[in-house]
Amino acid sequence: MKTRDKILLASLELFNERGERNVTTNHIAAHLAISPGNLYYHFRNKSDIIYEIFLEYEKLVDFYLDIPGSRALTLEDLTFYLESVFDGLWSYRFFHRDLEYLLDSDPRLRRDYREFTNRCLGAIRQIFEKMAEAGIIEHQPVELREAMSLNVWLVITNWMAFLKTAHALDDDNSLTLTELKQGIYQVLTLEVPYLTPAYRERVMALREKYRPVMMQAEA
Repeated sequence: MKTRDKILLASLELFNERGERNVTTNHIAAHLAISPGNLYYHFRNKSDIIYEIFLEYEKLVDFYLDIPGSRALTLEDLTFYLESVFDGLWSYRFFHRDLEYLLDSDPRLRRDYREFTNRCLGAIRQIFEKMAEAGIIEHQPVELREAMSLNVWLVITNWMAFLKTAHALDDDNSLTLTELKQGIYQVLTLEVPYLTPAYRERVMALREKYRPVMMQAEA
């Protein structure tokens, strides 16, 4: 692996474990047993590292949300999209833990994240369209489909913050991938009122697999 790639991988690991604000370029260099000068040869500063990590995350999500145009959408496709997106959230969780601060700190990131959001919203709308064509959900007016797409995006991107604040997690490392994926239950809940009779039982069974155990225990 090239030194540049090692720096990105180590930075992602440290940001996820400790939080981006608690990690300096010196920490990254020490973690890799390289000199700070060697790190600065590849990246001018920490912002450049974060930006490059975001570009990798962006490519990953774009790959996950590649919607098939030549065939009908299946429940297996829907499960793959949801699982993959939440896997991506987990792998790059530092980014969504402190998103507003990171976007305010780098105009490049703020610009690209806006475009990324619009692209993801478009993909979600397309998924809803394909679900309607496949008979999984009822056809919806454009305004409703756009509102549902936005609600899905809000759940996905804010579920981690909800777990951290509403349940007062002691530290970021106490969050697990299983807890994060319980957000899929919330996403599927948004679709419940529009399920067709032919698919309702199957989607409800899929939804039940992700029921938030934490909230159930507290209730």
